[in-house]
Amino acid sequence: VQLVESGGGLVQPGGSLRLSCAASGFTFSTYVMRWYRQAPGKERELVAHITSGGGITTYGNSVKGRFVISRDNSKNTVYLQMSSLNPADTAVYYCMATNSVAEYWGQGTQVTVSS
Repeated sequence: VQLVESGGGLVQPGGSLRLSCAASGFTFSTYVMRWYRQAPGKERELVAHITSGGGITTYGNSVKGRFVISRDNSKNTVYLQMSSLNPADTAVYYCMATNSVAEYWGQGTQVTVSS
């Protein structure tokens, strides 16, 4: 099983980034996918959630209206489109797959928002 995040980097305040998480080794289309983030000295925070078919999405209060989670089950990939980024969004972003029995995590990708 692998979850590989990509797309992180350094971006200026107000900018945008799109994170990707490529999955392999399990039946991606049957798993709920989530993005979490963890900033230095802070607890891991749920950013966004998408159901297995993509029909339902939910977001953490701090990112509502700015971030969009989506998935392409034909590509075994989940995305996080991030807009209007601010320094408080600086963190390591992780994708996670769960079907309530199993849980898999990626290694994380760093997002830094700074001028």
